[in-house]
Amino acid sequence: MSGALISAVVLSCAAFAGAAGYTFRYRRRIRRQMDTVLEQLDRAIGGTIQECSYDESMDSAVIQRLNQLVEMSRMNCEQADRERNLVKALISDISHQVRTPLTNIMLYAGLLEEQELPEQAGKMASQIHRQADKLDFFMKELVRSSYLETEMIAVHVEKSPVDELIARACQAVEMQALKKGIVIEAESSPESAFFDMKWTVEALVNLLDNAVKYSPAQSVIRVLSVPYESFLCVRVKDEGIGIREEEQGLIFQRFYRSPEVSGEKGLGIGLYLVREIIKKQGGYIKVKSEPGSGAEFSVYLRRN
Repeated sequence: MSGALISAVVLSCAAFAGAAGYTFRYRRRIRRQMDTVLEQLDRAIGGTIQECSYDESMDSAVIQRLNQLVEMSRMNCEQADRERNLVKALISDISHQVRTPLTNIMLYAGLLEEQELPEQAGKMASQIHRQADKLDFFMKELVRSSYLETEMIAVHVEKSPVDELIARACQAVEMQALKKGIVIEAESSPESAFFDMKWTVEALVNLLDNAVKYSPAQSVIRVLSVPYESFLCVRVKDEGIGIREEEQGLIFQRFYRSPEVSGEKGLGIGLYLVREIIKKQGGYIKVKSEPGSGAEFSVYLRRN
């Protein structure tokens, strides 16, 4: 091989090696830049405002825009929180303002029905009572629905006695049960669990409300608690119409109503609300039932 050819080969190899080295360094530089961008994005996702040198570099431009996005997101979140709090306060105020006169209307209508009135006046008093009862029902359903739409379910979990939970829930449906001659048997328990008292009472009231609604007159509803290693189970068992097996996975869906209960008042919100409340506390709910043999709902609350 001539000297000129050898020199050409050497030069070609050197050029190739130089190009390969440049390509490697270029890729490594691009990789470092990408890693830097990813790190900046992670900080932005975490809501961190990053220091910026305000020069003409690409890194500075990226950081400036990410900081703008973080600030805009923060302002939007603060605005959303303010609006949500306003809605919560408004719903709470409207609910209180409406329930008070509505309760009085129902009370006075009931007192009128007990009086010796002319036939036409008695019918009018009964009609007032029925319509006020409907209005009370729809008001409760509206408030329940608003809990979900405005994300009002903010639980504050702490260790609390289960006896108090059961007592409060049973007291809330006591009058409704008495009207049907239904007895609620609640077993006492020394156990405690971790839950939000206010919202868990709301969940248990919904279960008891359904139990009373779908149980025959003069029947019995049993409420008891069963401790396990990690959970404490609160069971509500009724002697009502029961739930078909194929529907047991559907009843916790929002707005689902079985054709079997289409004649009863309801919007299909109660059980969905129960599941959401219990899930937010790290618990869960199960149902066991057969048509005509009643239903047993088991709420599992954390013990630790």
